[in-house]
Parts: sequence; C-alpha cells; structure tokens
Amino acid sequence: MWNVFKIASAFIGIIVGAGFASGQEVLQYFTSFGHWGTAAAIIATALFAYLGMMLTMLGSRTQTMSHKKVIYQISGRVVGIIVDYVIIFTLFGVGVVMIAGAGSLMQQQFALPPFVGSVVLTLLVAVTAMMNVSRVIAVIGSITPFLILVLISICAYSVITMDNSFDELAPVAESVPSTLPHWFVSAVNYVSFNLAVGAAMALVMGGAEKNEKVAKLGGLLGGAGVGVLIVLSHLALFSQIDVVASYPMPLLKIIDMISPALSNVMTFILFGMIFNTAVSMFYAFAARFVTMKTPKANTFIFVTLSVGFVASFAGFTQLVAVFYPLIGYLGLFLVGALVYAPFKLKKALATSQEPILLTE
Repeated sequence: MWNVFKIASAFIGIIVGAGFASGQEVLQYFTSFGHWGTAAAIIATALFAYLGMMLTMLGSRTQTMSHKKVIYQISGRVVGIIVDYVIIFTLFGVGVVMIAGAGSLMQQQFALPPFVGSVVLTLLVAVTAMMNVSRVIAVIGSITPFLILVLISICAYSVITMDNSFDELAPVAESVPSTLPHWFVSAVNYVSFNLAVGAAMALVMGGAEKNEKVAKLGGLLGGAGVGVLIVLSHLALFSQIDVVASYPMPLLKIIDMISPALSNVMTFILFGMIFNTAVSMFYAFAARFVTMKTPKANTFIFVTLSVGFVASFAGFTQLVAVFYPLIGYLGLFLVGALVYAPFKLKKALATSQEPILLTE
C-alpha cells in the first residue's frame, strides 16, 4: 500500500507545478468561467483519474525507462511520432515555465529580482536530475502532503470568510481574461495539457514498479487527487476573486491575507512544488535522448538547463496564458492514444497476435 501512495503522491507532485500551486492555472482554466468552472473541475477530476491510471499501468507493464517505447506501441508509427514530439516539446517548455515561476514567486513575496529565484531553482534541478529514478520519485512525492493540507486549509478559510455569495462573485470571475473559449473545452484542454506534461515521468514511475496492480492504483489515486486539488483551489479563488484576480500568484495572496508569516512558509512549499515539476520535466526530457547517470547525461542536463534559464525571461504569466493552451490542444493526440490503448490491447489478445506492451 505504501508504494501506491508513493506513486500517487509523486504523480500529484509532477502535475502540481508553478501554474497550479500558485493558482494561476486554476484561475485561467476554471475560475474565469464562474459557476461553470466548478463543472469543468469535476469533469477534469474524472479524466485525470482514468488517464493517470492508464499511464502508470502501461509504464509498469513495459517496465520502461523512457516514454518513447510505450508511446509508439499504443499510438502506431505516424501518431506516435506526433505524440512523441509533443511530449518532448512539452517537457522542455514546461521546464522553462517552472524556472520563470520560481523567479515570479520570489519577486512577489520577497521583492527579489526574478533571476534570483530562477538561478536557485536551476541549480537545485541540475543536482537532483543527476540522481537515479527511485530517488527522484521520492523527492517529488515528499512535498505533496504539505500542499494538500495547505490547500484544504486555504479553501476552508476562503469560503468561510467570503463577503459575497458565489452568485455575486460570478460576474467578477467571468471578467478574468482567459484564452479558452468554453468551460468544457477548458476542462479537456487542461487535462490534455497536464497529461502531456506528466506522461513521460508517469510512465517512468510506472516502469519502476513491477506490480502492475500497484502502479495502476497509484495512478488512479494520483489522478483523482489532482482533481480534488483543482476543486479546492477553484473554490478558494472563486470565493475571493474580487481581491486576488490581478495577482500572478493568487493563492499566495489569499495566504498572505490569513497571515503574512504563513505566506512566507507557503512560499517555500510553492517553491518545492515548482521544483518537483521542474525536476520531472528536465529528467524525463534528458531520459528521452541519453542514458541517465552517465557523464553524457550530466552534460546534456547542464546544457538544457542553461538554455531553459535564458528562455524563462519571457515571463511567467505570459507563458502560462499562451503556452499551456497550445500544449493542451496538441496533447489531445496523447489523450486519444490512451483512451484507445486498452481496446488495442484487448483486440491484439483476442486475435492471438503477438502481445503488445510487453517488456522487450
């Protein structure tokens, strides 16, 4: 059972990065649609649970150490190429967003120049990404329980202390700019984007677990956990939308309203979640091209992080608004492949073809 929670916690840690933990993603994808944002959050929860389960199960079945093999097996050659390159593009791009997010976090909370937080994160990621996969998973999962407790507390405080009803706040929420055209499209786009973000590392995590049932349950619980955190964050932001809408880190602003001292503590928790996602992005990106824990891999990680650091100066809020929805639309190829994967496996077995998704 411990391995189930370890996988679930690490899965949540991968998904919950700078955009989510700060509230910026939830604000743009869910809260900006008012009441319909709540429906979108519920739909996203169901999708995350099912697709998270599929990813870790497929990883365990193949015992893979890179996403490439599994993606080509479940997608076929043509779609596999598209999905593979979407994931590669996403891994690097989201890694860049995490570096930018670390800079924005330190700027908002401590009035430090953005490059300070970005430099610190880049160095920490460089050291951690050189570890073996089991230690990386342990690091990623260790911070998640703290975030869950904090988000439950924030949601409870925000709803209890709200000055206006949700009906009165709905027009304010709906005035928040969003690049998504409809609440349902937004929900699917958000899940698709995050699967593109988390697929590579989720497959690697599943590959590190020999018991397929444990991996499957871990992915299911992790996906459902992400959905619950979305609902909690959305309700917290919705209930205080008239105050926090203009802040790049709106959840951090709510905590600052509760207690400035507590917001300092939360800053480091948020930094930890940003670090989690950054590590998983750059680790999985490197694993796609080189054998990890080798001098070549260390050089590759160093060069990649250097390029990512320079690219991060494009700005956090702008990167979330433009880059994330784009990846969400591209990630629909991956969603389709994951939905079709169990049917493809069943068909292969029924026709006595050579079993797919087995260790080579």
